[in-house]
Amino acid sequence: QVQLVESGGGMAPAGASLRLSCLSSDRTFGFHAMGWFRQAPGKEREFVASIGWSGTVLAYGDSVKGRFTTSRDNVKSTVYLQMNSLNPEDTALYYCAGRRLPATSATAGEYDYWGQGTQVTVSS
Repeated sequence: QVQLVESGGGMAPAGASLRLSCLSSDRTFGFHAMGWFRQAPGKEREFVASIGWSGTVLAYGDSVKGRFTTSRDNVKSTVYLQMNSLNPEDTALYYCAGRRLPATSATAGEYDYWGQGTQVTVSS
């Protein structure tokens, strides 16, 4: 069973930056697309970003475009989410997810395995 472990969450003031990491236990990580989603209390899970197997195909949710960047290191089996210009609306539990296909997706149901999430809290 694939395990994803997120790290890097925490508390930050508005305007600050955080970088999330997600380490995969899957030896075939390099062939999988990866995604980031977030869920705030009382809200539905929201697509944040996705990255194709090679790192050249990227997609972002409208609310984070221009502020967040995702990348991956297939040697380290790790995907990253660099979050800049944070605002209180970014406060949520952030999840890393993987799908056993190389193409990206913005649909949570198309991902096959998920991490436990890391909390990001942005104060005004």
